[in-house]
Amino acid sequence: MLFKGIEVFMFEKTSGFERNKEQLALLRLINWLLKLGLIFFGTELFDLTWPPKELSYVLLAEFIYVVACFRYRFQCINTPSILFSTLLLDTLFWAIWLFYTGGATNAFVSLLLLPIAIGAVTLSRWAPWVLTFLSTGLYTLMMFTMPENRIRHHGMDMSSHYLGMWFNFVISALVLTITVGFIAKRVRQKNAQLSYLREAQLRQEKLLALGTASAQIAHQVATPLATLRLLVDELAEEGVATDIEPDMQQALLRCEATLADLRHATESIREQKRVATPIHHFVEDLRDRVQLLMPETQLVIEQSELLHSATINTDASVLPAFLALIDNAARASVENINLAKVMLTVVSSSPQEVCVNIRDFGKGMGAQQLAELGQNVVSDPKGMGIGVLLSHASFERLGGQFSLCQHQEGGTIASVTLPVTNNNL
Repeated sequence: MLFKGIEVFMFEKTSGFERNKEQLALLRLINWLLKLGLIFFGTELFDLTWPPKELSYVLLAEFIYVVACFRYRFQCINTPSILFSTLLLDTLFWAIWLFYTGGATNAFVSLLLLPIAIGAVTLSRWAPWVLTFLSTGLYTLMMFTMPENRIRHHGMDMSSHYLGMWFNFVISALVLTITVGFIAKRVRQKNAQLSYLREAQLRQEKLLALGTASAQIAHQVATPLATLRLLVDELAEEGVATDIEPDMQQALLRCEATLADLRHATESIREQKRVATPIHHFVEDLRDRVQLLMPETQLVIEQSELLHSATINTDASVLPAFLALIDNAARASVENINLAKVMLTVVSSSPQEVCVNIRDFGKGMGAQQLAELGQNVVSDPKGMGIGVLLSHASFERLGGQFSLCQHQEGGTIASVTLPVTNNNL
């Protein structure tokens, strides 16, 4: 019955760790009450040694420890070092109680396995091994300190029986440490994967909503944009407003190009069209598009010559995704140095991957903002980060990765890692 309770505890701690903060503290209280119950009501029944007076002081200290663990149960559960320390104390309290109530001859010596089981489920791999060696060492010490009258019980030599109990304990401790620890690690990995998939699903739902809204807005903008184009062309033919005409032409050209890219990207994504593009061609297309749509941006490109023969899979959404990152970087640089300067570095992070780093010269961002940007829609006076979120989704769909970090000299680096389909390095 006790080990069934241990099994339930292990399962619940693994599947709902944050929801069972009180359970470990409650289990310690049950253990303390069990020790008292065995002393007062089970000494004769289980042939235990009546403990000396010194054990009462130990039980009093343990009660204070149990109360403190319940009072600070959240810290005990959430901090691995504190949790490990409390399991060490649990082992020592069990060993002291066993030592004063019969030592290795105590029928409940297997309760030393309880901290090992909890450690195997909740802590890293080295922690249960430490608990195993400690428990085995304490058990072995009790084997060597067994009183002679306990070894020969009712005229029978019980040394072989106690040696078998010790050997069984060692095997059980090793099974818990190796098998349960391995299973717990696999469960934690599965939970982490499920958590990632849930976050990815939520992100995809947000992207679907954004995509629907973008399609509706693009459809609504197309007609007034065509009307503006006709008006600007008529003004140009009549020679009116010549001072502002170039700016209007440039703005309209950018809007039309963006709308065309959106339509092309929508078609490409729907039909799942992907093209193997040499990296140097892709970088050249990106430079040309920046010069066309963002002529005020000073784009500095550094590319490794070793990547000349490498190719990546792209679709119509990749180029706008990079343009959105470059546009954000240019805006950040203008706010800080009054110059739309962006540095783009293309390097080989591994033979199977290429890394594109986009660095701005802005003031940088905080750690929380860096962690949220690209993962969710953020609340910020400068924007909601929708462009970065959509860019992240585009890279992720092609098997790439996206991350943001702070540059040591100031500014932010957006790193995009894409798989290389052909690389003759």
